[in-house]
Amino acid sequence: MGKKQSEKNLFKSMVRYVIVFIALIVLTFWLIFKDQDINGVFDALKGVNYWYILLGIAIMFGYLTVQAQNVRKILACFNEKISLLKSLKYTMIEFFFCALTPGASGGQPVEIYYMNKDGIPTPKATLAVLVQILDFQIAVMAIGIISQAVMWFTDPSLLTGTVSWLLRVGMIINGVALIILAFCIFSNRMTKMIVNWALKFLKKIGIKNIEEKRASIEKSLDSYQEGAKFIRTHRKEFLLSIGRALIQVSLYYLVPFCVYKAFGLHDMTIIQIFNIQSVLFLATSGLPLPGAIGASESVFLTLYGAAFGERLVSSAMLLNRGINFYLFVIITMIVVMVNAVNLKRKELSKKK
Repeated sequence: MGKKQSEKNLFKSMVRYVIVFIALIVLTFWLIFKDQDINGVFDALKGVNYWYILLGIAIMFGYLTVQAQNVRKILACFNEKISLLKSLKYTMIEFFFCALTPGASGGQPVEIYYMNKDGIPTPKATLAVLVQILDFQIAVMAIGIISQAVMWFTDPSLLTGTVSWLLRVGMIINGVALIILAFCIFSNRMTKMIVNWALKFLKKIGIKNIEEKRASIEKSLDSYQEGAKFIRTHRKEFLLSIGRALIQVSLYYLVPFCVYKAFGLHDMTIIQIFNIQSVLFLATSGLPLPGAIGASESVFLTLYGAAFGERLVSSAMLLNRGINFYLFVIITMIVVMVNAVNLKRKELSKKK
């Protein structure tokens, strides 16, 4: 009964998030295109080089595949061997729920849930996902800092105004997330101090049943502490996992260059486009919006205005977000649905 209730709650939550997600998309594109010639935007898309579009889509598949390989390799260190295809399924499920939930907060818990349903123990699943998140945060921050440093010397005008403010917020949010994650993994004492402070604060502002939740929170922290053991005993694999995350993030940042070349443009280099995308991601990834909808589109128009020009930038934004987000929301939604159907069939066959 508990499992059925969990699945029901998951389905209801997914439906709610999908409704909010669609509403945000409609609002965003209405605000962006309400004063534009929409026919002109779509006319510009007709003349693109479709080979570059296919390359962009292939790069996004590569982005998900590298993450899947990372999780697979980490699980192998705990004697949990799974195929790349199965790991890719988990990665796609995570992508879908990250896209639907504010701040990409829902992807990892659902990924762990489905890993567990496939027989991977929750502590091992949690640890593999945790290390992968840590890798990703390190890669995003490292590339972001280098990209900003380069842009301050080459394109400082892009790092002003609203973008500058969003970038500071993004750096703070991602930096704090990385620090908290590292503390949780390496410092048991510091972790307990943070948890106690947070619980006291929640109690003061009137949140009920805090003490009842303390035991489950402290139990969850055991998985975080196992992360420190993993890093100490698998140093080589941990460094390799960071390397894979650097490749993963770099692939994502290359998609706008495919869009740039699809329009037949040549003035800017791959490094310039890469750096702009790194700044865009940092500026918007920490915002509490599903898939950073609204923010990503608006910041794209600001940062890439000079690269694509006023005539093409709106079309480029549509194409870029179509490749690196909306298309893969649809693809991963299909994976989620197929996975749910397969699990239901397995449950029914066991009953028979």
